[in-house]
Amino acid sequence: MPIKEGDTLPKAQFITMTADGPQPVDFDRFFKGRKIALFSVPGAYTPTCSARHLPGFVDKADALKAKGVDEIAVTAVNDAFVLGKWTEEAGGVTPLADGNGEFVKAIDLTMDGTGYGMGTRGQRFSMIVDDGVVKSLNVEQPGDFRVSSAEHMLEQL
Repeated sequence: MPIKEGDTLPKAQFITMTADGPQPVDFDRFFKGRKIALFSVPGAYTPTCSARHLPGFVDKADALKAKGVDEIAVTAVNDAFVLGKWTEEAGGVTPLADGNGEFVKAIDLTMDGTGYGMGTRGQRFSMIVDDGVVKSLNVEQPGDFRVSSAEHMLEQL
């Protein structure tokens, strides 16, 4: 069953890119006592993700933080090298690589991208996570990009 509002995020292994290379993210430390705007894209450098989804969160970062968001993070079933480079080019968003898809499997929000040569990926979604608890969850219908946007998230805060 997919994760829902009010659920606690299951612990998963995220990897982020640092100056010292890929490093594991301390899940508890990242989410505990903080309000995180987390969004998921099917893949770094894919058209909608690069042209609209990531740039929207970069553009709205100050407005989100003014409404109490401590950090904006993106996750994708990509390796830390790819996700790190993609977010570095855009700036302002923390990459949480889910290279093996463990997180999206644990929250039951996978999609089948095999028709595009992408294998199993994460669906496009966004969520506000407050102290590890999902406060709002916005999952897109296949092919859509509306409810997971930064603009929609701002309306919810």
